[in-house]
Amino acid sequence: MNVCFVSLGCDKNLVDSEVMLGLLRDAGYSLTDDEAEADVIVVNTCCFIHDAKQESIETILEMAEYKKSGRLAVLIVAGCLAERYKEEITKEIPEVDAMVGTAGIKEVVNVIKSVLSGAAENAFCDINTLPLPDTNRVNTTGGYTAYLKIAEGCDKHCTYCAIPNIRGSYRSIPLGRLVSEAEFLAKGGCKELILVAQETTVYGVDLYGKKALPKLLKALAAVPGIVWIRLLYCYPEEITEELIQTIREEPKICHYLDMPIQHASDRVLREMGRRTNRAELEGRIASLRREIPDIVLRTTLITGFPGETQEDHECLMDFVRRMRFDRLGVFPYSKEEGTPAARRKDQILKREKIKRQKELMCVQQQIAFENAGRMVGKKLEVLVEGKLVEEDVFIGRSYMDAPKVDGYVFLYAQGEYVSGDLVTAEIMEAKGYDLIGRAVSDEM
Repeated sequence: MNVCFVSLGCDKNLVDSEVMLGLLRDAGYSLTDDEAEADVIVVNTCCFIHDAKQESIETILEMAEYKKSGRLAVLIVAGCLAERYKEEITKEIPEVDAMVGTAGIKEVVNVIKSVLSGAAENAFCDINTLPLPDTNRVNTTGGYTAYLKIAEGCDKHCTYCAIPNIRGSYRSIPLGRLVSEAEFLAKGGCKELILVAQETTVYGVDLYGKKALPKLLKALAAVPGIVWIRLLYCYPEEITEELIQTIREEPKICHYLDMPIQHASDRVLREMGRRTNRAELEGRIASLRREIPDIVLRTTLITGFPGETQEDHECLMDFVRRMRFDRLGVFPYSKEEGTPAARRKDQILKREKIKRQKELMCVQQQIAFENAGRMVGKKLEVLVEGKLVEEDVFIGRSYMDAPKVDGYVFLYAQGEYVSGDLVTAEIMEAKGYDLIGRAVSDEM
């Protein structure tokens, strides 16, 4: 019986999909990427913001069409949308045969069996449990790169965010289990580990009584075959000096940090429920750049939060100009049901949110292009991800670029490389957010 997975949303969701794929493989199911050839389709959904929710619904309806035109017998909805809107899905989308909640991924095989037997049982567990299935996941990101989810849930309760209501409280995955998973991935050819969680910086507090991310990083760096370790979702107020020194001293850890900030106006930060202010943010950024001069900083911002004034927006614009982030994403505020921010009466009009987003991205674009231009003449190690055959050029990423969200290095080379190879490149040109280089034989 063929099973097809459609994984939507964030990289943390992707890890859940890969775990469920592993469980299905172990149970004897055949895995396929072709929806038309699938007997079972599982849509692992996202509903973090309105656009993600809409994409999830549209994908479910699209997959349901294969019950008419293909061989599809079972349609399962998993993940955040299922957890948050189980009653609505049951009522509005009868084509869905069963659902798997965010903490119910261990039961995906049993859920499919129940549908086939005519029982159609859902799998919704206490969202504060930590599902740790006994399986080796299926790496769907090319083999040479893999996400390592180090924790589940969140305790921050930012006023705009519904994640604690969907994913539960913060639960760290035991260090030994993470090292074993990294060893398994490395044996399969993984060279780049990307650490993810709703927040990576407080890893271990619930298990060990203190922040244990530096200890985990050192343990992962000892895994043979792993070359790069990349950190995402590090809350600025939780970044310790120990963590900074670990990044600086351990050669396998990329000098790259994804640090969600969301705003720079002290008033807006307070109303968002964030636990920092502009002065502290500027101090943390200065410390990171002082201790690790070649560090690449990525952040995300929210524009149009309820009550955000033009003065607040100008404050954020000034902050972006002054901080000169290497990578930056800006998202219009999304009104999420059940959150304190959604109940506020001072919502910003959509057109104003979009206008402010564009203004911020216009400022950032100039900064990003200038930063890229400064890389010309320098040498970077590039992880090859593929080849543009028609142009006879390879495409890859340096330590400066996370997959899917950052730029690329386009590489001219005489030799032949395969995905996963590491090549030293001399940068010849900056083109927008991307770099163009040539492979060189000398050591960096």
